[in-house]
This record gives sequence, structure tokens and C-alpha cells, in this order.
Amino acid sequence: MIILISTTALLSLVTIIFLQQPQFGQAASGERLERMKKSKHFRDGAFANLSYTPPLTEGYSMTGVMYNFFFKKNPRQKPLKAIPSVKTDLKNLPADSNVVVWFGHSSYYMQVDGLKILVDPVFSGNASPIPGTTKAFEGTNSYGVNDLPEIDYLLISHDHYDHLDYSTIKELKGKVKNVICGLGVGAYFEQWGHLPEIISERDWNETIAIGENIKIHTLTARHFSGRTFKRNTTLWLAYLIETPGQKIFIGGDGGYDTHFAEIGNRFGTIDLAILENGQYNLAWRAIHCLPEEVVQAAKDLNAKRVMPVHSGKFSLALHSWDEPLNEVSRLSKLNDLPLVTPQIGEVVWMNDEGQVFGEWWKIVETR
Repeated sequence: MIILISTTALLSLVTIIFLQQPQFGQAASGERLERMKKSKHFRDGAFANLSYTPPLTEGYSMTGVMYNFFFKKNPRQKPLKAIPSVKTDLKNLPADSNVVVWFGHSSYYMQVDGLKILVDPVFSGNASPIPGTTKAFEGTNSYGVNDLPEIDYLLISHDHYDHLDYSTIKELKGKVKNVICGLGVGAYFEQWGHLPEIISERDWNETIAIGENIKIHTLTARHFSGRTFKRNTTLWLAYLIETPGQKIFIGGDGGYDTHFAEIGNRFGTIDLAILENGQYNLAWRAIHCLPEEVVQAAKDLNAKRVMPVHSGKFSLALHSWDEPLNEVSRLSKLNDLPLVTPQIGEVVWMNDEGQVFGEWWKIVETR
């Protein structure tokens, strides 16, 4: 009994010390916390979704989920060979071009009407605070901060490690002119060395006007946040970039709900919807869309084209690494929904709706 108590105490002490490392971030305080408390989505010390959002679907247990993760791994969770990619010179893309370049998972670079935008960059090759535990697939980590031009706007959807990467954010210091993120997330940026004056923390349904012609709307998503054991102390966001010529929806992470239709009704036709498609499971479908829900969300959004992301780089669920793309591709054909499925680094020309993309994932030999 003495040995058990001593071991438990030692493990607790090690955990407490480990959680003091800067990659875990710092909690909001002072004026930042007071502003969070004024949000109608902040209740009892945490943010809440519009609809009831259980951490697990009814009928599933955390014990069962953890057992499956440790003892029932899918042999095809990771690709056997390197993921194909293209090395694009991002610094010398035509200045007047409207493009998207995907870096795998949910990270991508955009040029929109002259603005250079970066979304959820993760260049460390790891989607976990513990080094080496959630490593990027071979071939998927060929881009880094040095490959980027100066960034006008960095958009962060939420604070999870596969979207807000400590080492990448540290390295971006001085290269980013403006940061937009959810309420509370700015505390991480300040701790990691970014100037407070470039950080804009937003609630759902706010609009940032950039000049006379461009707007960035911060919108509702159905998800959660947290970098330690406490959830929902910062807000998660979706975005819509609106210019005179196009509308681009950036979904971040989140489960299916009525907010997609509400956004579609508000903004009309959306030219390109970038939607999470991957790392899903029936056990947590409230916080991550299944492929059929991705297609339905695209319909609700009145999307002309859909770019599925949140796959192709990390394995964070038990499905086969290529299942998300196989399924959304099959379902999109049944629903006559054009998909945008570039290789990592391949340039997507947003003004070219006829651009053709191959099913690159089908040529990768898998386990």
C-alpha cells in the first residue's frame, strides 16, 4: 500500500510539473477573462455549444473507447509508403492569384484578393504535446515556416494540438501581421511571444472589415477546446471570407448541426467550403462529422465546391487513413458535389472551377 501511494504521488507530481511547460499555454485572466464572461456562450466558467453536445454518443463509454484505442488498432491506420506531395514556391505565386495550398490535415495557405492568409498551421510533425506520440505520416511534413511569405492574417479555429502548434506559432513570431482567434486563445499567443496589438479574439457571429471590400466573419462551430484536462475554457470558431467576387467557408473542426443551414441561409451561395472530413467515430459524432454529414453540411451551406481536410497527415481515430477521402469521394459522386482534393502542396486555383484533381490517396500502398 505504501508503494502504491508513493507511486501515485510521484506520478501526480511529475504530471503537475510536466503541465507547467509552455506548450500547454496559459489560462485567460484579467480583462481577457472579463470579456469572455460577457459572451452569451460562456456559462459556469466554460463555453458551450448551441445544441447539447455530449463528449460521447449515447451507448458508448470512455472506458470502451480507450480500450479500443489501445487494444483494437486498425492495421491500416497509417499508410505504408510516403504520401505524395508537390513543392510549390509559395513566395513567388502570382500576387493577384486566388489560391489555396494544403499542407495536410487542417493546415493551409491562401491568397485571397491580395491578402496572404494562413490557417491552423502545424509544421512540427507532431499533433501532441508529447514528442513522438502522434507523428505525421511520411512525406507530409515537407513545408515549414521558412517556406511562407509574410502572412497578413493567421486564422486559428481552436486550441487543440493538431490546429494550434506551439513550435510553429513560436517560429511565426514576427512573420504574422494579424492573428484572429476565438475568445481566450490570445493568451497562448501572448505567452508565446506575439504582440498583444496584433491579436484579435472573437466571439461567434462577429465581422472584421478589411479595407472596403473584404470581410472575415467569425462563425459558429460545434466542437470543444482544451489543451489539458479542463475543457472549453477558450472558444472554437468557423470562418467565412467574403470578397466582392467569392465566399470561402473555413469550417475548422466540429460535428453536424443546424448551424450549417443557418450560415447557408445567411450568406447564400458559397464558392468553396473547406470542411473537416476525418478523425471521426460514431462514439464522438457530435464533435466530428461523418462523411455523409460532410456532404449534407455542404448542401446546407449551398457550397459550389468542397475541399475535405482533417485527414492525410495524422492518425487520430481508428478508421483507415484513406477511408475519409474514399467515403466523401464516393458520396460526393452520388450527390453531384464537386470535390477539391489536391495533393499536399498542389496549388488550387480558386477562380478555376474546372480544375481537375486526381484521387492521389488510391495510389499509396497501405498496410
